[in-house]
Amino acid sequence: MGTVLLKVGDLPKMSDYYQRALGLEVIEETSEGVNLGRANTPLIQLAPAEGLQLPAQGEAGLFHTALLFDDRSALAATVAATAQYDAGLYVGSADHLVSEAFYFTDPEGNGIELYFDKPRESWQWSADTTGKTPGKSVVMDSLRLPADDYLRDHLTQEAVTARKMAAAVVGHVHLQVGDVETAGTFYVDTLGFERTAGWHGQALFVSAGGYHHHMAMNVWNSRGAGRRKDTLGLGEVLIRVPAEDHVGALADRLKVAGIDNHHTGSELRFNDPWNNKIRVAVS
Repeated sequence: MGTVLLKVGDLPKMSDYYQRALGLEVIEETSEGVNLGRANTPLIQLAPAEGLQLPAQGEAGLFHTALLFDDRSALAATVAATAQYDAGLYVGSADHLVSEAFYFTDPEGNGIELYFDKPRESWQWSADTTGKTPGKSVVMDSLRLPADDYLRDHLTQEAVTARKMAAAVVGHVHLQVGDVETAGTFYVDTLGFERTAGWHGQALFVSAGGYHHHMAMNVWNSRGAGRRKDTLGLGEVLIRVPAEDHVGALADRLKVAGIDNHHTGSELRFNDPWNNKIRVAVS
């Protein structure tokens, strides 16, 4: 996954949050907004959009952007700083068996997950017969993960001091959609992701290369939602692929599926069924 673009109403306030709370640094600042990241890797782009309104609660769009950390100490340092910035923006935490995650919202209501992956050899997979093509499903759950205990066990002074230097990537992007079946048809059958898990017909998790999930879609707040209006919030999701051949093959599949797209060779732009903007580009 690449940079996530957010349309924001108050650029200075949002930039301050992502820098001071999440420890991101300004990589590039242009008339189109601010690119923020870690270790010179862009993670979040904030684009000013002062004239737009916040999305309604039941609309499709962003559920959260998930930032993945290399170790528990780096995660703990960022969780502590984010909670200290504004404790009211803390949502909760969970042990998902494959990962340990902490959830926040930014000042304009965009969801954020900060997480650490457990070793891949500890992930469990089971037979999945719920999709159109039988395969394997990663075993995930939402178990109790007390934040205070986690910080006591993993927060170190070294990690606090080096917080902004610790690497992070966009591990996955989780969307709100109108229905899971349509999401599966689009993201699995057309885009080519593998289905890795479901959740009682309410959520779908998809990935490439055997990861637990690079993207997810749920209907917890948005069941029945139609195409998005132009609002604040999610502006674009960037998906990176290794070569132009992958971009070309995807462009062909989109054409067969009757989905409008703009193909420049190394880059492809299109919208999902809920008008979420997707860009696929060569790494």
